[in-house]
Amino acid sequence: MEVVAENRCYGGVQYVYRHPSNTCACDMTFGLFMPPQAKHGPVPVLWYLSGLTCTHENAMTKGGFQKFAAEEGVALVFPDTSPRGEAVADDQAYDLGQGAGFYVNASRSPWSAHYRMYDYIRTELRAIVEDLTGEAVRHGITGHSMGGHGALTIALRNPDLFKSVSAFAPIANPTRSDWGRKQLSSYLGEDEAGWAQYDSTLLLEELGWKGDILVDQGASDQFLDLLRPESLAATMTARRQPGQLRMQPGYDHSYFFVASFAGDHVAWHAERLND
Repeated sequence: MEVVAENRCYGGVQYVYRHPSNTCACDMTFGLFMPPQAKHGPVPVLWYLSGLTCTHENAMTKGGFQKFAAEEGVALVFPDTSPRGEAVADDQAYDLGQGAGFYVNASRSPWSAHYRMYDYIRTELRAIVEDLTGEAVRHGITGHSMGGHGALTIALRNPDLFKSVSAFAPIANPTRSDWGRKQLSSYLGEDEAGWAQYDSTLLLEELGWKGDILVDQGASDQFLDLLRPESLAATMTARRQPGQLRMQPGYDHSYFFVASFAGDHVAWHAERLND
C-alpha cells in the first residue's frame, strides 16, 4: 500500500492510496478522507462512486464532501472508476473502457481480464477500507451518474454490506438506455438475461431495499433521457418503497449539481449509519 498524497483538510486528513489489485490485475488508486473524529476511534464510512471519465480525484476535489463529512464525523471513500494501465483494455470512446468500468464484472474478452469493478468494490477494496478505518459495519454508499448506478446496484445486491444508499442523477435503467446497453453488451455479451443484475430499476423491483432511498436528479440535466429516473420512480411507487426521488429545478449533470446537495446526502447517511 503506497501513500500517494496526504493533505490536511477540515481538521481531518485526505489521503490518496495506490495498491496492487488481485481482482483487477493492475494497480488501483483511491481516496480516503478521515475526519477529525477518527482520532478517537472508528467512524461511519460513506463510499462515493464517480461517473464516466472520472478518476478517484474528481469528486474528491470538486464535490465538496469533506466539509460536511468533518462536521458529521464520517469517513469518505473515493474509488477509481475502472482499472487502468498500458496492459488494460481500452476503447477510443469516452463511455467504454478506462474511466468507464460501469461497476460490473466483465465476462467477455478482452474486458474480463481486468474489468471486475463490482468485486473490487464489494470485496477487495472493502477489506482494505475496513482495515484502514477500523469500521466493518457502518458503511453507506452513494454516487453520481454511472457511479449512482453502481451505488444502487451494489447496495441492492449486498444489503449485508451497506446500511444506507443514495444517488445523484444515477443511470437508473441501463438495460433500456444507450448509457448501458452499449456497455453491458460489450462487457457481458449479447444475452440480456445477464444484464438485469446491473440494473437498479430491475433489482429494486425484484429485491426491494431494507430502508429508505434518497435520489437527487437535476430537472435540467442534459442527459435526462439516458438516465431514465422515471423508471426508478415508477418502481419505487409500485413497490411502495420508502424513499425520495427529488427533481431539483434548474440543475444540470455537473459537479455544481453534486456539490449543491453533497451536504444533504452526507447528513442523510450519517443519520442512518449512526442509528
